[in-house]
Amino acid sequence: MTFFTILPLWVWITISALFFAAGEFLSKKFALNPGWVLFTLFILVDIVSAASWLPAIYEKNQLSTTGVIWSIVSLVATIGIGVFAFNERLTLVQSIGVALGGVSIILLSL
Repeated sequence: MTFFTILPLWVWITISALFFAAGEFLSKKFALNPGWVLFTLFILVDIVSAASWLPAIYEKNQLSTTGVIWSIVSLVATIGIGVFAFNERLTLVQSIGVALGGVSIILLSL
């Protein structure tokens, strides 16, 4: 199990969240143009995301904070893909929500 501690917690969370966001990207592409290639890529990317989560929860062993931090990081990454790759726009209220999510990461990390 020493493999799980090679990288710090925040790196595992970031890897997992980025692969989750990549899966979100592929799911949007699939919705626009369904096909087996995108479906298969989506499944593979989500497997990497889930596998990267295990070292994070192993290292911290606290689901309440680790899970919330992962959720916020993956949401921000997903929002970034929506905004920059698909030209989606956030409202002011949604932008405030993202900012408050950043504050919550800081508070949960203390």
